[in-house]
Amino acid sequence: MLPIAFDPIYAHPLPAGHRFPMLKYELLPEQLLREGTATEADFFAPVPPPDADVLLVHDADYYERLRRGQLTRQEERATGFPWSAALFEREVTILGGTIECACRALATGVAFNIAGGTHHAFRARGEGFCLLNDQAAAAAWLLAHEPRVQKVLIVDLDVHQGNGTAAIFQHEPRVFTFSMHGARNYPARKETSDLDLPLPDGTDDAPYLSLLVATLPRLLDEVRPDFVFYLAGVDVLATDKLGHLALSRDGCRQRDEIVLSLCHRHRLPVVVCMGGGYSERIIDIVEAHANTFRVAAGLFI
Repeated sequence: MLPIAFDPIYAHPLPAGHRFPMLKYELLPEQLLREGTATEADFFAPVPPPDADVLLVHDADYYERLRRGQLTRQEERATGFPWSAALFEREVTILGGTIECACRALATGVAFNIAGGTHHAFRARGEGFCLLNDQAAAAAWLLAHEPRVQKVLIVDLDVHQGNGTAAIFQHEPRVFTFSMHGARNYPARKETSDLDLPLPDGTDDAPYLSLLVATLPRLLDEVRPDFVFYLAGVDVLATDKLGHLALSRDGCRQRDEIVLSLCHRHRLPVVVCMGGGYSERIIDIVEAHANTFRVAAGLFI
């Protein structure tokens, strides 16, 4: 089984100007079902978690103002989204989905959230289309509630640095944050992850994959995690209009294969979230994301 969190609200509460990149949340499940990579039984509908689970990583005042739509104009502009009740519901549902994925991955080895990877959300503010940090909340939930998980590794391979995640866990030794990202890309001001690997513009398959192969196995040996969160953004593609890296679709697939094969070999449960993807053609986004699921299906099913 390949547990996959999906809810139609992942796409629909957003303003028209944001709809194109969000189409992947509708098209990706359709593609996975059509080709047989996933079945209807693999999908589950996530639900918002108790407030206490959100507050493991978010400031109570910020969370309440977000719920009530009381962010300042400056705070709202930083998120990139105009506030709405539907948007709030979307964000807490995504977060709840990643927590549920973490529970399911402990049993199945892997689980996916079709959305998620909201790594620019800090404890008390949102940025870059991220209002609540789903992987951070799920990691904190595991450490608080699951005795089998004493150390978490977050592997963030989105093209943008996971600045919010790095800041949230800056003083938490039980969570190791690893971000491999475009050096000159958003955010302009980077935070400090436990390991940052900034890449020059135009980095393509060979140097990217070589660096990942030289780094991740060593990290697993040194960090010795009990659980992995993987942010598998496809904004590393050469076709991406915001990414400035130059991976081919096959190179992106090989990246996923490296990460997921290592997790499988080390018997590490892993939750995968989709992260960013902004190629001009929606097929490039959907196919690159679908490859992540195809790789996991070949390994874990």
